[in-house]
Amino acid sequence: MERKSVGDCEGLTFWLAQAEDYPEVMSMSEGIYGGNDYLPHRYHEWLGEPGRTVLLARSSQGKLVALESSLVVDEGTSVVVEGLRVCVSARGRGVAGIIQRFADSYVRQLYPFTIKMKRLTRSDDELAKYSLLARRAVLSLVGEAEYYNSFLSHLKNKLCSAGAASALTVSVPEMVPLEKEQLRDVLLDPELHSRVQLPGGAIIQDWQPLRPVEGNLEILARRNLTWLADSKDAPVFLSFYTPPYPVPYNGGSMRVNIDMFGTDHVLAQRALVGLLQRVFEKGELKGTVVVHVYMATSLWETLQGFCEGHTGVTRHRDYWEQLFMEKEF
Repeated sequence: MERKSVGDCEGLTFWLAQAEDYPEVMSMSEGIYGGNDYLPHRYHEWLGEPGRTVLLARSSQGKLVALESSLVVDEGTSVVVEGLRVCVSARGRGVAGIIQRFADSYVRQLYPFTIKMKRLTRSDDELAKYSLLARRAVLSLVGEAEYYNSFLSHLKNKLCSAGAASALTVSVPEMVPLEKEQLRDVLLDPELHSRVQLPGGAIIQDWQPLRPVEGNLEILARRNLTWLADSKDAPVFLSFYTPPYPVPYNGGSMRVNIDMFGTDHVLAQRALVGLLQRVFEKGELKGTVVVHVYMATSLWETLQGFCEGHTGVTRHRDYWEQLFMEKEF
């Protein structure tokens, strides 16, 4: 069956992305995010995800010039924008604005009455008309997979030394895993936001902001996350990691994203050790491994110092931030 476009706008033609567009999308995305691009791994998953629209923009000559993805979340009241990119030859010509305007109008056609807010996360705040809801610090580490076992031992030794040096730490609980029903109760607890200080009132999973509401539990379940908390009932610290996935960095690497919610410095250290332990116990990693840890800004200095002193796993980037932004749709 012949493909049909879904519309035209300001000299561009728009199409719903399909599997056969993958080579062109990857060519357009070369070098993006310093080699940490998630799209090579996520593209095909996105095409079949409920509530998601992936749009491609082509020039009058048929050249692929831009992509944007929109995911409807928060029980149909918000749309999260992800994956926006423009090919090198078309940058600086307003193409990003054109595809954003068309994508908004297209989503409005699909959901004409329910969506109230447009949300996104990014690493800079150069967006007019958006309100900044929250900012999180990011600690980035890099090393070969073979060094992470000794890195974990390095971190565990630091925890033990800190515990021996302070009698106060005996009252700090161990991190415990959360299973499906426990997780549901925790996420739907109306007090969660204040206890763990959710950034902008959202669980941000690998750059995707989701309100802790019933309708988002299915989205989170699709991500196959591993959760740790200081308590199964009323935690003050919540964390998880997204399963490792390949990225183009250094000719082919693995990326691990860890998200933390809470401000307790000792619990943050224990959560980091617990999650890294679970990542590497599965034996899925090889080659270069890049770990990004997203946290409250007040935790960065502590965790950065906690991870220092190992020659095989080192800091990948200096301090940087993840910003959570929104505007009316």
